[in-house]
Amino acid sequence: MAHFVTGAAGFIGSTLVDHLLTTGVEVVGYDNFSAGRREFLADALMNPLFSLVEGDLLDRAGLEAAMRRRYIDSVFHLAANADIRKGTADPSRDIEQNTIGTFNVLEAMRTTGIRRIAFASSSAVYGDAALIPTPENVAMPIQISLYGASKAAGESLISAYCECFDFRSWIFRFVSVLGERYTHGHVFDFVKQLRQDEAKLVVLGDGRQRKSYMHVHDCVNAIMLAMEKTGNKTNIFNLGLNDYVEVRQSVAWITDRMGVTPRLQFTGGSRGWVGDSAFVWLDPAQIFALGWRPKVTIEQAVCRTVDWLQANAWALARD
Repeated sequence: MAHFVTGAAGFIGSTLVDHLLTTGVEVVGYDNFSAGRREFLADALMNPLFSLVEGDLLDRAGLEAAMRRRYIDSVFHLAANADIRKGTADPSRDIEQNTIGTFNVLEAMRTTGIRRIAFASSSAVYGDAALIPTPENVAMPIQISLYGASKAAGESLISAYCECFDFRSWIFRFVSVLGERYTHGHVFDFVKQLRQDEAKLVVLGDGRQRKSYMHVHDCVNAIMLAMEKTGNKTNIFNLGLNDYVEVRQSVAWITDRMGVTPRLQFTGGSRGWVGDSAFVWLDPAQIFALGWRPKVTIEQAVCRTVDWLQANAWALARD
């Protein structure tokens, strides 16, 4: 038995690969390295249980061939364009990499006989949620970002394959994930800015945006627990902490951790960018009901991310 991980060289994907390998199962990683880093797979590549296929989700034949390399039990589909802010600059990016890519994964699974998929969705599918904290069964709102729309479309495709082809799926709607190997997002941006000029920090929006975050190891542990303890055709979970912070508070933690006191320059407005939701706080009651509890607070996750970026400045060279 083996597991197949798309986006295996990414931030969450590589952390998941390392975790799966500790369980003694074979893992096939699939990545085109458009965002993933080979450095993140350094330990995995030394493990005889791991094999890496360099390929693109838009290459369905390549996906099918990679899935036939081993007897695959489950696909963990984490590959995606994850930068919401760049969606309006290149509208095709989210549709191709997220929606069409997910369709190709599902078709490759169908033709190779694989029937279990875990999908990295996002809190972005809730748009400007009318109910805070937001439960999984809230009515789907008008989408405010191409990223959120592409993830919602991916969820719909997956649930349809569950009904039409007897798949089993676990759909995980993440809040923003932080931690070691973090490669994009506000902590990345702020650390990069401050290393270049510790006297000034540009903050998108008014800094009053309220966001929830979780540590990558807590995220992976939640995924594994949900797949172990649930088995409906389509299982949907919010993954996040029962807590949130203002961006201004996160800025204070980051600057204190780095030992700098920059002048803050806010760009203004309640949103940081087109498609940004000013308040993200998911209700994690369902995953809590399974016995999952986070081990890392939001403040600890922010500080651990800063420490890792400071110690691995090479990771800041590309965004």
